[in-house]
Amino acid sequence: MKQTSPPRLIGLGGGVFLYLKTSARRLRMEMKKRTRSWKYPFLLLSGVGLSNIGDWIYLIALNLIVLEMTGSPLAVAVLYLLKPVATLMTNVWAGSIVDRVNQRNLMIGLDVFRALLLVVLPGLSSLLAMYALVLFVNMASSVFHPASMTYVTKLIRRDQRKRFNALRSLIDSGGFLIGPAIAGVLFLIGTPELAIYFNAWTFLVSGVISLWLPRLGKKGGEENSILSVALLKEDWAVVRTFTNHHLLVMTIYFLFGLMMVMAAALDSLEAAFSKDVLGLTDTTYGFLVSIAGAGIAVGALVLTWFGNHLSTKTLLTGGGLFVASGYLIYAFSVDFSGAAVGFFLLSFALAFANTGFHTFYQEWIPVQVMGRVTSIFGVVESVLVILATTVIGAAAEWVSVKAAVVGGAGILLLVTLSLGYANRHWKERQVDRPAV
Repeated sequence: MKQTSPPRLIGLGGGVFLYLKTSARRLRMEMKKRTRSWKYPFLLLSGVGLSNIGDWIYLIALNLIVLEMTGSPLAVAVLYLLKPVATLMTNVWAGSIVDRVNQRNLMIGLDVFRALLLVVLPGLSSLLAMYALVLFVNMASSVFHPASMTYVTKLIRRDQRKRFNALRSLIDSGGFLIGPAIAGVLFLIGTPELAIYFNAWTFLVSGVISLWLPRLGKKGGEENSILSVALLKEDWAVVRTFTNHHLLVMTIYFLFGLMMVMAAALDSLEAAFSKDVLGLTDTTYGFLVSIAGAGIAVGALVLTWFGNHLSTKTLLTGGGLFVASGYLIYAFSVDFSGAAVGFFLLSFALAFANTGFHTFYQEWIPVQVMGRVTSIFGVVESVLVILATTVIGAAAEWVSVKAAVVGGAGILLLVTLSLGYANRHWKERQVDRPAV
């Protein structure tokens, strides 16, 4: 009697084995392909992460060095004015350079330049010389920002941008939490000067990492030209023409920038509000700041998993409205608990808003003019930051800190509502083609 069942079972088992083997091979190939596609983005994120951690260490160490040198809070406050001043001094012409050179090489050069300046910084004994050197560091950072934005847009594929931007927010929040912790350790084993040298090292390593990134072409960018007043006028005209032709896109860009301007102005009263209005101690205030860092970290972590399922408009509008809501909760809070809820909500939502804005920016601002658009609008934002901070500070001095913060939060809400309306109008008009 013939036995037919075993061969059938063997054939069935062999088919299952072949199917599993083929599936495993396909999975391995897919994993290799995905790993290769994220090789350069992860390298870029590594450099960004190092620089971000170093920036926080540098900020804390520099404050302590100047305070120890002068004993004057005003001398420390001047450090915070140098950043917008540097932006005003560089962004008028920075975009013209960024759009005409190899951005990767420019980023490497700026990293090395900043590292060398920071190596010199601890040896300075003159406060004026220190301010001048810090101004040059900030000027280099002001040029680095549009260069990196343009390079990121060229390097990162469209389908990877939301996740990349979410990961970047996560790394930025990590720097906010890890940077001060590392600074504290460095202060325990050494001095603030040691922390400055550590920051120089992070810039240098960031530049070395950038050497492994590809040299990307200019993709139809402008030809190299000698920087001149005539060239700057021509470039400003290019940005003006682009803005007029794509008014809705640039309105959204400007409104988001205005939202960040108001947030910066409100942040300038953060310590005064927390201590004078809420009556928090230094320790409790430090814990409140840590809650904000945790909020943006959690928000960025959520985005890395679910960001691709949310539209750019949802990220921008929803994120902006919840940022404003968080500031309002904070402004009307009467104790630590209310302020903590507001801080966590606004920082959590900020991760969504930032990711939405960067994705919007990368998709709708052509790389041919991206450097000039970023730089010139950066000048406008810097002027607005100085004006808004001055006005809200004067209101706190002449009326009250509480009234100034509540008023600023109300203006921020109006700005985010306008941003939401612009996004809604943009959707209704179905502007679904690149703004080129």
